[in-house]
Amino acid sequence: MTRPDELTFSPLGGVGQIGMNLSIYGLGNRHQRSWLAIDLGVYFGDEEHLPGIDLVMPDITFLEKQKKNLVGLVLTHAHEDHFGAIIDLWPKLQCPIYATKFSASLFEAKCAAERGAPKIPVTVVESGSRFNVGPFEVEMIPVAHSIPESHAIALHTPVGTVLHTGDWKIDPTPIIGKPTDEKRLRELGDEGVLAIIGDSTNAVRDGRSPSEMEVAATLTKLVMASKGRVAVTTFASNVARVRAVAEAAQAAGREVVLVGRAMERVVQVARECGYLDGLPAFRNADYYGHFPPDKVLALCTGSQGESRAALARIANDDHPLVTLNKGDTVIFSSRTIPGNEKAVGTIINGLVTQGIEVITDRDALVHVSGHPRRDELRDMISWVRPELLIPVHGEALHLSEHAKLARACGVPKVMIVKTGDLVKLGPGDSAVIDELPSGRLFKDGAILESEKSRAVTERRRLGFAGCAMVALAINSKGDLLDDPAVDLIGIPERNSSGQLLDDIVYDIVLEVVENLPKARKRDPDAMAESVRRAVRSTLAEHWGKKTICYVQVLTVDQ
Repeated sequence: MTRPDELTFSPLGGVGQIGMNLSIYGLGNRHQRSWLAIDLGVYFGDEEHLPGIDLVMPDITFLEKQKKNLVGLVLTHAHEDHFGAIIDLWPKLQCPIYATKFSASLFEAKCAAERGAPKIPVTVVESGSRFNVGPFEVEMIPVAHSIPESHAIALHTPVGTVLHTGDWKIDPTPIIGKPTDEKRLRELGDEGVLAIIGDSTNAVRDGRSPSEMEVAATLTKLVMASKGRVAVTTFASNVARVRAVAEAAQAAGREVVLVGRAMERVVQVARECGYLDGLPAFRNADYYGHFPPDKVLALCTGSQGESRAALARIANDDHPLVTLNKGDTVIFSSRTIPGNEKAVGTIINGLVTQGIEVITDRDALVHVSGHPRRDELRDMISWVRPELLIPVHGEALHLSEHAKLARACGVPKVMIVKTGDLVKLGPGDSAVIDELPSGRLFKDGAILESEKSRAVTERRRLGFAGCAMVALAINSKGDLLDDPAVDLIGIPERNSSGQLLDDIVYDIVLEVVENLPKARKRDPDAMAESVRRAVRSTLAEHWGKKTICYVQVLTVDQ
């Protein structure tokens, strides 16, 4: 007797952390399943813990092995943490991609701006539409978020319907785009929903997220009250916020100048899609100096403290076209992503030191989240009434709080899962039935590396304890042919007694070589290991840290 098909779910990214979202759904039996992926995102490397790493992506080893069974990739929206890994990872998968117009257009612009990006076809689908991808019927349900054309995805299957919420909030006045489609979500609940796979980002926050319209009103007041130049920084992808800033500038009689390539790219796509209709054309940075201080507003990238972005350069007074002076105003219309506090703080302190007024969300309602707070989560649960809820899109605390709330709302079953867990959603009882290969990939310059790569581990050690390098030239008997070469990198010049560490290491190298037994002297590898151990031990004694040490022994025939 053939067993009925199972509907399964696995998060290969996006649980236990914010970002790097990748969810997969399987339909079939344990011998043969069709797989559908939702989103393929990144998170940004933390220089303190991942030195030199630009981006972190989900490990797609499992999907590579299932390539012939991967029927497609559907995008909920066009934030980097949901689509930023596609350029690097799609060549390994080469599956069809489905997205609505704005997401597809922004992805096309991203590819055009990246040198060597592969040609990646995207099938454009309509917001609110239903279409088939393999055995899955996919429905794109509009939801409010901080970027146009965000969608929850309803997967209709013979086993049941699953609602993958993506990123969302309830905002009756989102400025642009459609509000969250309460009517359709209630209809889904009436039809019966097997599971919600739900956004947990703001599950620790009570109440409701304010509306974009409230932020727009605040921005207008602040810009109209400012006497000097005004710079506003926000996420480039938040087109509703860009429109609000532009309308505030218009009300104050100011021209909007775009500063930063990411902002220029998003604005171009937003205009093409009609989201900035009715607004005058923005100026590029070349025009900034042509306007009086009270007639210009700079809309800048760099809200997260990125060192190469426009605002950091302005704060450091090294931007070639844009400057700010005492009495000018900078508005951070954004939230600082965890991990970026130091970088943002450095920019704010630099601006304040110059006498520039800085306004953040601590001072006024200049930013609202694009994610649901607890009352909004309760609304979603009451509309959809799922049999099962699995919290995703959050760190451990967010997932736990979302799970507690769901239980309090009467959801029959709630599961917290970890990256790689394969969950059977139905038929029958839901349960974790397997663990799929999972992990992280590091974008290190132009190279993709496994998180097990030694490069990052060694960089951390180098950053903490430097490196000692020793080179020796010997003859076949093991006698030194020249003085040892010693180079200490990232190591203090002197010990606590004022002695030069270079001299101390040099002396210990000579001592070790001269006192080696004849047999070890004739063995370059043995000599190198003896010197390495002695140098590490000596530096640990004088410095208190165990450094990395490399010793090269070259045998020269005479």
